[in-house]
Amino acid sequence: MMDRPEDDKRLPDKDRLIILSETPLVAETPVDLLDDETTPISKFFIRNNGLLPEITTEPDAWSLMIDGEVERSLLVTLADLKGHFAQKTFRMVLECGGNGRAFFTPPAAGNPWGHGGVGCAEWTGVSLADVLHRAGLKETALFTAHYGADPDSSGDPDRPAISRGVPIAKALEEHTLLAWAMNGEPLPFSHGGPLRLIVPGWPGSLSQKWLKRIWIRDREHDGSGMTGLSYRVPVYPIPPGAATDGVELRVLESMPVRSIISFPVDGTAYPVGTEAIAVRGAAWAGDSVVGRVDLSIDGGATWVPAALQPPRNRYDWVRWSATLLLPAGGYYEIAARATDIDGRAQPFRAPNWNPNGYGCNVMHRVAITVGS
Repeated sequence: MMDRPEDDKRLPDKDRLIILSETPLVAETPVDLLDDETTPISKFFIRNNGLLPEITTEPDAWSLMIDGEVERSLLVTLADLKGHFAQKTFRMVLECGGNGRAFFTPPAAGNPWGHGGVGCAEWTGVSLADVLHRAGLKETALFTAHYGADPDSSGDPDRPAISRGVPIAKALEEHTLLAWAMNGEPLPFSHGGPLRLIVPGWPGSLSQKWLKRIWIRDREHDGSGMTGLSYRVPVYPIPPGAATDGVELRVLESMPVRSIISFPVDGTAYPVGTEAIAVRGAAWAGDSVVGRVDLSIDGGATWVPAALQPPRNRYDWVRWSATLLLPAGGYYEIAARATDIDGRAQPFRAPNWNPNGYGCNVMHRVAITVGS
């Protein structure tokens, strides 16, 4: 049974988060708390990869090194970023690469995320591209490597908790941010403050917390979290539970299309005579765009389209709503299926089993009863 500590000191100022791991601290948001257009900080999930860093400087004195395949290495403080680059604010989804892992059969390794390893906040900072252009990218600049101040769970101060990176084209997207604020407040320590990277649409592990260095490389990064099975999935489907020896793998990049039902809450009972209910939720699609969301109460035999609210900017989630007509009293399971503009839709069961349980985007379902 997972812990639900409303007043737990391990999660200060957090609302009902579900602890999946103590060290490193990992906590999931119950889906019914994801009913806001902008996810409040108190409801935002936590995913750490190592121990918490010790921060002794004032936030504006926090420094970031940009080096490697650049014309000139840059050491910039948070104050420099605020004062010398164009500030931007985007509302964007951040999602753990293992979100949905609990729905793989047989079980995959890692924290057993349900549907709540996701949130959509307003992130304020500067485009990483602007800072990289200031450093001057060489023709050999092909990939980034990210380093934070958090040490590995072993306690070894010279071993990073995680170090991942992205192709330079993703780093140069306008929405890839060096962020110092979340929902209009200074970035909380628990979310990587005073400075973190936000790489929207891709696994949250790329959005390095407590960011200290970005090393520009002439090849794909091979840091912790970039080799072996880490954030890699089979290029071609394999049988569930099969070994991956000799199997061709690829790095998980864009996250798959997904939808959640934030209302009603799973297990809601409606009074006798209820003929229609309101349903709402959110959908997102990695680098793609949500094209439609459909709902079913009969196991997918028929579907009802939901109304979509336009996103504020790219990588924002799409809030959706619908009214479902109920033919009679009894028990129903509401399923939500999002489809992106490329025609890719969520499955009832995850077909892409992989040993570490990445990229599961099975449909979210909630159960309701009428008249009992």
